[in-house]
Amino acid sequence: MTKNDCLGQIIDSLLAIQHRGQDAAGAVTYDGSIFHIKKGNSLVRDVFKEKNIKRLTGKVGLGHVRYPTIGSGSNEDAQPLYINSPYGIVMVHNGNVANYRELKEKLNASKRHINTSSDVEIILNVFAESLKNKTKFSSQAVFDSAKEVMEKVKGGYSVVGYIANKGMFAFKDPHGIKPLFFARKGDQVLFSSETVTSDVLEFDFVDEVKPGEMIWVSEMTRETVRKTLLRKEYRPCIFEWVYFARPDSIIEGVSVYEARFRMGAELALQMKDKNISADAVIPVPDTARTAALAISEGLKIPFKEGLIKNRYIWRTFIMPNSEKRDYSLRHKLNPIKSEIRGKRIILVDDSIVRGVTSKKIISLVREAGASEIIFASTSPPIKFPCIYGIDMQTKSELIAHDKSVEDVAGFIGADRLFYLSVEGLKKAVSLINPKVFVAGTNCFCDACFTKSYPGDITEEELLTVEKERLKDRFISGDQNVHSIFDKKKQLS
Repeated sequence: MTKNDCLGQIIDSLLAIQHRGQDAAGAVTYDGSIFHIKKGNSLVRDVFKEKNIKRLTGKVGLGHVRYPTIGSGSNEDAQPLYINSPYGIVMVHNGNVANYRELKEKLNASKRHINTSSDVEIILNVFAESLKNKTKFSSQAVFDSAKEVMEKVKGGYSVVGYIANKGMFAFKDPHGIKPLFFARKGDQVLFSSETVTSDVLEFDFVDEVKPGEMIWVSEMTRETVRKTLLRKEYRPCIFEWVYFARPDSIIEGVSVYEARFRMGAELALQMKDKNISADAVIPVPDTARTAALAISEGLKIPFKEGLIKNRYIWRTFIMPNSEKRDYSLRHKLNPIKSEIRGKRIILVDDSIVRGVTSKKIISLVREAGASEIIFASTSPPIKFPCIYGIDMQTKSELIAHDKSVEDVAGFIGADRLFYLSVEGLKKAVSLINPKVFVAGTNCFCDACFTKSYPGDITEEELLTVEKERLKDRFISGDQNVHSIFDKKKQLS
């Protein structure tokens, strides 16, 4: 961004996308000579105080909210990250580096010290090392350095960075797995993971950053240059539409709200084929509300609000460990017993990951007096780890990995269980923007359902990512992971 008081806009943007990460928040500003950085492990509202706002001056800045994937979650892992050579570079990213361990060892061997367990430091160092080796600075040197990142770094990543007194850049991995767009207002430029930030700041949406593309905004000339550096098959993460993004955001021309409504409509068709009947359709707030409306309409069963959410408890799925999720859930939802008692309920949620949360919600509804509970998931069975930036990296914790639909239903306590099919999910998103997505083709990253990983990921890399995540969570004190270690001795 280019405005003297950019921190206020950065904080407003981070508040708009707080749902994308609750573990840590951070920002950096540049005043023409000094980078001012503030970050910490907490929510945006708790990290940035009045004294920080006064100190973080400058016309350019980056902000980030952290969601725990790789790393132990220490204060050092919070973004943005800074490197002094060459020129002074700051960087943030959304996603996950699949070959993190391999690249870290290579960087250490080349006498680069990796100070954190945050994978953006890997991207930053690969980029900086390449840029340092160029004979002189130019926009082409920046493009070449980003291309080297794309050639070396496997995984899903959307990156935004700034080079002191040179310019700002943004790029996506060659498969375009993680979302990233840019917008303008006058001479100001905004890069963000979701379009909702441009709505909040009243910027004009320009375009998505394309797979393998880099955008360079020169500080001297204000010229914007776009180049595709290394593009492969487009495979955007379909879980963005299922759960992660805000419903008022738009990804590749596809309204998240509309996609979720269509997911519910597709799931209603599947349930209709099985002659399902019930007295009420009740969503697990908030993500599943849109799909539940569509199921209600499709099956002609009344939509009811049966679970009330405490607005001051944040998203349990993205909390850093199982104990925090369990504690939060007990304070997050409370049933409206008059809407549940003695009724056959279709309970709708966006997904079943570990199964523990679904089990607790069903128990809550059962205790409120439901006579029958049919659980409907707008996500297909999540069977395989995600290595691209969604915290589902350990197959040992995925309830559907080695269990049938009937077994999962038994574990979570549902009388019946319906998952949206993979084909139905792709159709729900594809039909809204057929110019970009073709229904029935493998044009999404759906590896968590199908094990079809973009980017030539090897079984060894999958195992390494899983072991690293288990180790990180063991260190962070996640008792659920401690029990996995005790029972299975997964790490030596």
